[in-house]
Amino acid sequence: MTKIHHINCLKIVTAVNDNVIGHCVLIESDHELFLIDTGVGLLDTKHPNERIGEQLIEMAGFRFNEDWTAVRQIGALGLENKPVTHCIISHLDPDHIGGLADFPAATVHVGKEEYDNFNSGNPRYLIHMLDHHPVIQTYAKTTDKWFGLEARKVNIKSDIDIYLIPLVGHTLGHCGVAFRQYDKWFFYIGDAYYMKKELTDKGHPVNDLAKARADNNEWRLDTLHKIREFMDHHPDVEVFGYHDIEEFDALLDNIK
Repeated sequence: MTKIHHINCLKIVTAVNDNVIGHCVLIESDHELFLIDTGVGLLDTKHPNERIGEQLIEMAGFRFNEDWTAVRQIGALGLENKPVTHCIISHLDPDHIGGLADFPAATVHVGKEEYDNFNSGNPRYLIHMLDHHPVIQTYAKTTDKWFGLEARKVNIKSDIDIYLIPLVGHTLGHCGVAFRQYDKWFFYIGDAYYMKKELTDKGHPVNDLAKARADNNEWRLDTLHKIREFMDHHPDVEVFGYHDIEEFDALLDNIK
């Protein structure tokens, strides 16, 4: 039987929000674990200036605590004897992949455009985050669809279906991740929005940050429109992002 755990693997303090989180998903099967994004890792926590850099830490507002890392939370759940075999990554920004080094044997699944962007010299990325040389499987454009959206089926043997769903703009290869537990679909949209309020409040201060951080802001706005339409047409699908604590708390409340 597959279980879904929602874990917060990040804390960021900004002028707009003093409690920005990193909402990762831990998928537990009988014998192994999968992660959707990884948050910051042990190396980031122990050596932040070397791993992330003082300037980026100050600019982004990162805070560090070893207990927040995915590897420590897996231990706290009593799952340390199950290996993390696969990490499905929305995009390769450091706050999403810092924890990869804690699971060096895990295969990394990511969109091809995102991996190409990572290797293009784009200064947003920290190339050394992959210095542990994981196995990387990339996924190129396809004609397959999931509720009308392009869907790239993740190559994992599992009793749940997992898809990378292109949601570009924040980065050139940014993807969401769709997965199903029993008859319920979940749609993790990564950083396609920072806060769900972006979908309805164009004057919210977070919009300026989202625009500044976008590799292509026109694509980002198109993606927001796509998400709005998706939510209007598919209200039964649980849509959530990486940084919005209200979404995270609501999902935890629904599990109780």
